Amino acid sequence: MGLFDKPEVSILKETSDAKDYLEKLESLQKDLPKNSELSNKIDKEIAITKAGIIGEDAVMFELKNSGMDLVVLHDLYIETSDGRGAQIDYVVITPYVTVLIECKNLFGNIEINNKGDFIRSFSYGGKSIKEGIYSPITQNERHLTVLKDCKSEDKGRLKRVLINKSIDMFNKSLVVLANPKTVVNDRYAPKDIKQKVIRVDQLITTLKEMKSNYKSTKEEMLSFGESYLKLNRDERKEYLSKFQELVQQSKQTTEIKKDNIVADSVAEKENVSETDNREKQICPWCGKELILRTAKKGTNAGNRFYGCSGYPQCKYIKNIKNY
Repeated sequence: MGLFDKPEVSILKETSDAKDYLEKLESLQKDLPKNSELSNKIDKEIAITKAGIIGEDAVMFELKNSGMDLVVLHDLYIETSDGRGAQIDYVVITPYVTVLIECKNLFGNIEINNKGDFIRSFSYGGKSIKEGIYSPITQNERHLTVLKDCKSEDKGRLKRVLINKSIDMFNKSLVVLANPKTVVNDRYAPKDIKQKVIRVDQLITTLKEMKSNYKSTKEEMLSFGESYLKLNRDERKEYLSKFQELVQQSKQTTEIKKDNIVADSVAEKENVSETDNREKQICPWCGKELILRTAKKGTNAGNRFYGCSGYPQCKYIKNIKNY
């Protein structure tokens, strides 16, 4: 770099699928009853996705304001020919190394024990909770393996060896904890793991300290970045599909229940006796009309009862023998 050259951050890919995924989750949730089991599952996924977006935005802010020559790719998805995929939060190319960043925006504090296990501690509902989490170090190592295989596919044996050796020499991995309130206790962590886990405010200092025996020019850095960008797959695995299937199943179950209720109601209205055809009954919970029905399952199968016409939102039941 010349005396008067300014450091430059080149963003080759800035967009992320996370915001689109979030919009789809929120759209799915609108069709579900509040506080249902499935709605609560989607609530949790929405919270995780929002936290991830906030964390990745914090990393991007640091990179853009690094004062370094960098080439940045955000949210890279690569996949081998046999279907093994890796979603890499950031690929950051410095003049000396290429860094694969796994961003975590975790609530609570993190402890890394002498075995390299990650343990999260936090308070929820007045209780102190301590739980193990999947190691982001292992996650990044898997990403690196997929990267090697993607770059060396369709290459001869010698070429594959050279590619893998080059990746091992010039590619590093970092886990960046984006929550500024997170306290990391790595006192007993193995040294190699301790060096790979940092807070977001340590990111730029850490990148500046990463050196190698070869310094790339800006042109070479851009060329490396373009080679990574070519690996990116726009056709990604649809992580939303599991929720879409559950929502569809929930809708089908609700429709079946409604059809059964309507059928019961019609049959009972046709067969109701004069003694049952009494003054209209009103639900004491919601004020809607009670409808005469027949239990189909359980120990009360065949027995008649009054159920709220507002079902499933209102589940009030009045046994007919109490009349």
